[in-house]
Amino acid sequence: MTHLSDIEIASQVKMKPIEEVAKTLGIESDDISLYGKYKAKLNAHQLDKMKDKKDGKLILVTAITPTPAGEGKTTTSVGLADALTKIGKKAMLALREPSLGPVFGVKGGAAGGGYAQVVPMEDINLHFTGDFHAIGAANNLLAALLDNHIHHGNALGIDSRQITWKRVVDMNDRQLRYVVDGLRGKVNGVPREDGFDITVASEIMAILCLATDMIDLKEKLKKIIVGYTFAGEPVTAGDLKAEGSLAALLKDAIHPNLVQTLEHTPALIHGGPFANIAHGCNSALATKMALKYADYAVTEAGFGADLGAEKFIDIKCRLADLKPDAVVLVATIRALKMHGGVPKKELGPENVEAVLAGLPNLEKHLENIQNVYGMPAVVAINKFPTDTEAELQAVYQACQERGVDVVVSDVWGKGGAGGVELAEKVIELAEQPNQFSYVYDLEDSIEEKLTKIVQKVYGGTGVEITPAARKVMANLERLGFGTYPICMAKTQYSFSDDASLIGRPSDFTVTIRDLKISAGAGFIVALTGAVMTMPGLPKVPAAEKIDVDEFGVISGLF
Repeated sequence: MTHLSDIEIASQVKMKPIEEVAKTLGIESDDISLYGKYKAKLNAHQLDKMKDKKDGKLILVTAITPTPAGEGKTTTSVGLADALTKIGKKAMLALREPSLGPVFGVKGGAAGGGYAQVVPMEDINLHFTGDFHAIGAANNLLAALLDNHIHHGNALGIDSRQITWKRVVDMNDRQLRYVVDGLRGKVNGVPREDGFDITVASEIMAILCLATDMIDLKEKLKKIIVGYTFAGEPVTAGDLKAEGSLAALLKDAIHPNLVQTLEHTPALIHGGPFANIAHGCNSALATKMALKYADYAVTEAGFGADLGAEKFIDIKCRLADLKPDAVVLVATIRALKMHGGVPKKELGPENVEAVLAGLPNLEKHLENIQNVYGMPAVVAINKFPTDTEAELQAVYQACQERGVDVVVSDVWGKGGAGGVELAEKVIELAEQPNQFSYVYDLEDSIEEKLTKIVQKVYGGTGVEITPAARKVMANLERLGFGTYPICMAKTQYSFSDDASLIGRPSDFTVTIRDLKISAGAGFIVALTGAVMTMPGLPKVPAAEKIDVDEFGVISGLF
């Protein structure tokens, strides 16, 4: 039996004009800006008009530690929203926009899969409404203003050896990680070492996703630290008088994008910071708007619950005053087998022993959600045709011992109809008592925060901070940033900072090799292991399989 690809499924569904989708939420035509027939920007000013309206329930979808076998977090999020709609609830999605880097790299498209997708999927996966281009342009304008200031006399006394602001491009391009620029004479600027990050790692991406409105956006942009003076004092975007022009480039990008699922459930897709090198959540504005328009707002946090969910709670919820009502932990039998030591090529045959060996990973994530984050949870097994009853029973048994329900979700194969049981469980959980709590207090020292994340969330023994990172830490505390939350830049493939340590490792330390302040976004980035802020393409990039025909129809996007 041949399965249709995601893009083939998406192309067979007749989308509703986006104005019709908006009307199901009570959104008038004047409140949206159309980007063609099926995409629109929803005016963020609507939040002010609805400030007295009661919020709906916030449902967070997260996952076990990712493996090459796949977990289907976005697919589950989309299917859950469709299932809630199917049983008569007013539901809305709030998701991240995909980056072109993974689309053309390892991952391919990121708009759900099978019969649980957001559409138009090819637009969403490619340029969409131009938000990432606006963010990249703003980032690079700030870089240009910085180097221009140095070229024209350097009145601020910026030490070009201590510039921290990089240019960005929304592509996986390892060649650009380290460059030397400003060469070939005085007219071409001041020679210095430089480098590029991927756009989704830009602090401006994080700022856009945490800003409450245009005024707040400008205030945050103003605080961005671009480098340091010869005296060691920070230089900001405000010092370069840049915040107004940066905000002008972002004036449309700040408004969330409205699209629909294959079953016409409304979806806000806005912002896309990476979860292993940034905070990994869609914009706070989109989440807050979904809570006002719907009874159930379904959102997700990137990668596993040790990365995305922790940052969702300790960064996004803190800064945006949000609190999830229930958590869905997504897993697959295939991924559990990989955590149990089975190679990807041998995942098909039944192997209950491997499922049991992989279960400690799921159990640790559940412990975190229940005991560390303090929230009720349900495990959603994203169904594959190869799953056997004995393998599923192993998972049921383990979760039963923790007092957690397991639901098999078949939204990939059946859309919303395959997620009805999950939807009913989520409704029940959202009414349960909630002891929501943060992993650390803002008053904790930087080292205490790092240690609490590693010990409580990752299950490690503590942190090892390199001498260079300690020097930066002392400087950040001197400058008054010691009370900022932490954004861990860590491999997504392990609780530890070593991608090869799968399952539930123990007795490990996490090495903090550097710290970086995102003063505008309001957090400290802790760089661990070999995590790169500019990824590279794999040996066989997904780009090799993507094509477009004479009529403009794209193929090869997953």
